[in-house]
Parts: sequence; structure tokens; C-alpha cells
Amino acid sequence: MNSATETNPYELAKVAADFVVDKFGSKHDILAVLGSGWAHAASVLEATNEISVTEIPGFTKPSAIGHGGSLKSVLVGKSKVLLLTGRTHLYEGHGVNSVVHAVRTAAFAGCKTIVLTNAAGCLRTDWGVGATALIADHINLTGFSPLTGTDAPAPLHGRFVDLTDAYSARLRKIAQQVDSTLHEGVYMGFHGPHFETPAEIRAARVWGADLVGMSTVMETIAARHMGMEVLALSLATNLAAGISGEKLSGEEVLAIGKASATRVGSLLANILKQIDIESQKL
Repeated sequence: MNSATETNPYELAKVAADFVVDKFGSKHDILAVLGSGWAHAASVLEATNEISVTEIPGFTKPSAIGHGGSLKSVLVGKSKVLLLTGRTHLYEGHGVNSVVHAVRTAAFAGCKTIVLTNAAGCLRTDWGVGATALIADHINLTGFSPLTGTDAPAPLHGRFVDLTDAYSARLRKIAQQVDSTLHEGVYMGFHGPHFETPAEIRAARVWGADLVGMSTVMETIAARHMGMEVLALSLATNLAAGISGEKLSGEEVLAIGKASATRVGSLLANILKQIDIESQKL
């Protein structure tokens, strides 16, 4: 790679996409990102090929506990799925372009759909810990945007991306066909890695948030910029700060994720299968 490629995030993503297509032998249709608590989906879905993210240009191995470091190729029906077993977060300090590099790479590698998953703090006591929810919209409190800086090359349409329908109503309907008990709500994205304060959670509730977390928002913005259709799901691993009176910890998040692993892993696998079925009708 030359210095221009290394500094231009889109050119770097094209290089990474060419690498992935060459390694896996074809382009793909869907990118699925496994967040905290969702790793079991990797064992439910049988991979035909797998590479370490450290082999792919521009990728960094996630440092967050519970996140893997591989990219798998999975055949779901007639759809070819890229399964990313962990993500890079803003708080890891690699910059916003590293956070969304996998999204841009997948788009250049042919993916038109992205399924994002995460663990989240829940503001809804009527949902409770362990609930799974579809994200219908988000509030970005990270202070960042992946569209800052280098403008996108043609045919992408500049920086000013419409987020009116950031999260696809069509894909949410498909997910609800798989599980009609799925909740639906607004996700508020924070920078992290510290948990939110009770005062921040009270403010989040006033603003209309149902869930809070430290991922997903940057990826969604980048995905919409790249023309991808977005589905996002949250696993409520704890009640948000100040709601239960209990202190928060990363260990609690991992414990709930582990306890829910089989259920949410199977849910994600079945949603991907239903997306494939519906795609054959288009």
C-alpha cells in the first residue's frame, strides 16, 4: 500500500475488500457483526472459511472483553454472509475510521445488508434484563461522525447522509416474523468506556432513549453512507445506571451475555435465514 491508500479510509477499505474477496473466493451479500453476548451465533452458523482480522489491511484486533478477532464466510440459504466476531469501539482509541472500517470493507466486498448486534443498558424496567430489542432509531452522543474528514469517492453521495430511515423498517418486520416478542426502541450511543451516570440516564430517558451503549451508531451512519440496509439488535444486559440502585460492571454484562448466548445466537441465525428467504422474493 502507498501512503495515500493508508491515509484515505475509502481506498484502504477497497484494498481490504479485494483481500477478503480473494481469500474467500467471491463477493458477499450480508455483513453480520457480533457484539457482546452474541458470539454463540458463530457456532450456530457453520463457516466455510475463516481468516484472522489481523491479516486484513486496516483491521485491528478488538481489545474489548468478549469480542473475537476473526472474519468468517458463512452460506445462509443462497446468501453469502460475512460474520465478524468482534468490533472495534471508539474507546479503544484507534479513531472513528477504524470503528467503521469493517462496514466500508464489507460494502466494497458486495454486501448490501448489515446486521449489527450489541449489549446495551436498558432504561425500560418493563422489558427487564435479558430482553432483546430491535433498534428503530438512535441518538448520537459520542461526539463523533465517521463522515468527518476525507470526502467519499463517486458514486457515494458526499457527507450529508439522510438518516430519516437509518434502521430499515423492512428488515425489522422480517425479524419480527422470526420472533414476535422482540421489543423495539431508541438506542443512545455514548463514547465509553465508562458506564453512564444516573444523571445521564435520567437525561437519556427525557430525550426518548430506551437503550444505551457504546457501539453501533458509527457503524450505522457509515453503512447508510455506503448504501447498505441496516438491521440492529440489542441484548439488554443490565438496567441502566441509577434504575435498579445496583452498581454496574463489565462482568455483569458478560454474565448476562453468556446466560443468553444460545437464545440470541439462534435468534440471529434464524433472522439471517429469513432475510435470505425474503431476498429471493425481491
